[in-house]
Amino acid sequence: MKKYDVTGIGNALVDIEFKVKDQFFADNGVEKGLMTLVDEERQNSLMAVINTAEAKKQAGGSAANSIVAVSQFGGKSFYNFRVADDELGHFYLQDLIDSGVDIALKKESLEAGVTGKCLVMVTEDSERTMNTFLGITQNFSTQDIHDSAIKDSKYLFIEGYLVTSDNGKEAMIHAKKVAEEAGTKVALTFSDPAMVKYFKANFEDVIGSSVDLLFANEEEAMLFTGKDTLSEAREEMKKAAKHFVITLGKNGAMIFDGDTFIDIEPYPTLAIDSNGAGDMFAGAFLYGITNGHSYASSGKLASMASSKIVSQFGPRLKWHEAKEILARLLP
Repeated sequence: MKKYDVTGIGNALVDIEFKVKDQFFADNGVEKGLMTLVDEERQNSLMAVINTAEAKKQAGGSAANSIVAVSQFGGKSFYNFRVADDELGHFYLQDLIDSGVDIALKKESLEAGVTGKCLVMVTEDSERTMNTFLGITQNFSTQDIHDSAIKDSKYLFIEGYLVTSDNGKEAMIHAKKVAEEAGTKVALTFSDPAMVKYFKANFEDVIGSSVDLLFANEEEAMLFTGKDTLSEAREEMKKAAKHFVITLGKNGAMIFDGDTFIDIEPYPTLAIDSNGAGDMFAGAFLYGITNGHSYASSGKLASMASSKIVSQFGPRLKWHEAKEILARLLP
């Protein structure tokens, strides 16, 4: 019996989320709807013109959001990451602990530097625009991975954003190798269309012959496969993953369970903030399949959980909301 349902690796970013008008982007030279990597000076210049008193702060990063979701639904999770010995780094550690996620880092072992942070700008149309300074997490490497946790997990979950650096890619490949040798299944998320567009070759190196489970949205699936239609893309995806999920936004999701395609209906909601919807889908789905539920029922859980996320401000559920969703869908 393995100790953890899911062990994740990914960037550690303190998410600072706030509402803006479209004019904010024009005034400050920000490209709407994208995740843009910036240096610290650029991010500080934006921080100077936002109302930080109204901003919501929490431990984030794509994989971290998913790992927290696994914990909220009642799963056992572990996270590999890197933060600095600063105020935000200490905040990050405590927030994960409070969220029920096991970690190996302790305050006294942190290195000097700056913890990464992501400014999440949400507009009235519920679209998110991210401005990210990676800080010390850009140095995430094999040294930050606890092989023992991967070996003692049902699934390894790899964040796609790590492909942007040589050390990150090396860490992804290392973690996948450790998992495969230990009989731990491997799940990968593309994370963002820009990652697939500009780092497709790196993804192919990480995937190798295949992964057990791949998460992608419709645009990412089309970009990775180079196909013009979703029906063609999903057939091509079979070459990269034994099982996969293609999220379709307001149209729900499509799951390949290794034999057949399963259509997951959306749960109608009034979208307020799309930040974290894909992360929640992945976390809820991973919780389901590692706790004895079918791909179809896990997909329904993930669909309902992600619909709840987009109907509120912020990428996490409240603890009682996770339990209510479970009670409704997975009695």
